[in-house]
Amino acid sequence: MTDWTGGAAVALPEDADTATLVGRVWDPAAGGPTVVAIRGGAAVDLSASFATMRDIAESPSPAGEVTAATGRVVATVDELLANTAADSRDSARPWLLSPIDLQVVKAAGVTFPVSMIERIIEEKARGEAGAAEEIRATVVAALGGELDALVPGSPEAMRLKEVLVAEGLWSQYLEVGIGPDAEIFTKAPVLATVGAGIDVGIRSDSEWNNPEPEVVLVIDSRGRIVGATLGNDVNLRDIEGRSALLLGQAKDNNASAAVGPFIRLFDDGFDLDALRTETVTLHVEGADGFVMHGESHLARISRDPADLAAQALGARHQYPDGLVLYLGTMFAPTDDRGEPGHGFTHHVDDVVRISSPALGALVNRVRRSETIEPWVFGVHALMANLAERGLLTRKARP
Repeated sequence: MTDWTGGAAVALPEDADTATLVGRVWDPAAGGPTVVAIRGGAAVDLSASFATMRDIAESPSPAGEVTAATGRVVATVDELLANTAADSRDSARPWLLSPIDLQVVKAAGVTFPVSMIERIIEEKARGEAGAAEEIRATVVAALGGELDALVPGSPEAMRLKEVLVAEGLWSQYLEVGIGPDAEIFTKAPVLATVGAGIDVGIRSDSEWNNPEPEVVLVIDSRGRIVGATLGNDVNLRDIEGRSALLLGQAKDNNASAAVGPFIRLFDDGFDLDALRTETVTLHVEGADGFVMHGESHLARISRDPADLAAQALGARHQYPDGLVLYLGTMFAPTDDRGEPGHGFTHHVDDVVRISSPALGALVNRVRRSETIEPWVFGVHALMANLAERGLLTRKARP
């Protein structure tokens, strides 16, 4: 058993009683992954109506159909969270999974001016944390002005680009930060994300890394944004800083993409406009007593969530099972955690809490990607499991 997650009191949103919340659990009684609704602090089995989270997202009225669906109580949220960490799990009892399944996992980068500056610093520092402080001062002075008001792709942004090119300060990160096209990359394979209450992974050869607290959109195959959740886009700054071509090495590792704890579906009480005002809070607490706190205000994003969704999916790129999209973060930790000027990096056993009033809290513990529970349950395993349970007999939604 474990208590570092904080339980349902931390995980659930402030208005959980009126929110339409869905997730996934591993239910030994059912024999595998089960889609659930969260009602009254408990997980209700929806498998009689929905085999996958993809099916919920693709339904004509996701929130309405979930509200109408019935099922048995699998466990309370407290019980699920307490039984999720792999090193203390009772495999005879249910535990929490990532709330997504067949959706492609995409992420947008450099969507906040502050994070853009930090990416430039990584590039100029060539992955050396000790060089960051001096470079940061130089870059901030060169950019000048209030970047929050700069619209990517606008004439003003293009004029700034011309100035920076002339000064020899242009960067690939500035191109996606203020240029017309957003950075959209694949964060993790389908089914490779982890949920709340479990370990996230950092590579053992990384010495400069950090959490990235983000809002994550849930988008159906037609481009409709149907809900949102929280995410941790775990990042290895030293590896990406050596070369942008190492983005996959820095971003896609075992348990390096956390999502959850639950998806909040859009309904009459919560929609995209409400999401646009959300503030995401990060709290990191280490076994060594180190504490760090920060915030990311979605209202300060340089590209609107709807624009990012449209750039990720459209006529030039389809996702028949939908996708989730990390929206990026304005939080880039610079607090020293050791040698002065080297900034923040994770230590093993850090507890990371990413939270917002409307989406709850995603809480994870930091371990090494090479030593934590490996990813073994892929698409073939999911399809075989659902078929064995008779959940693939209903007609698929187009």
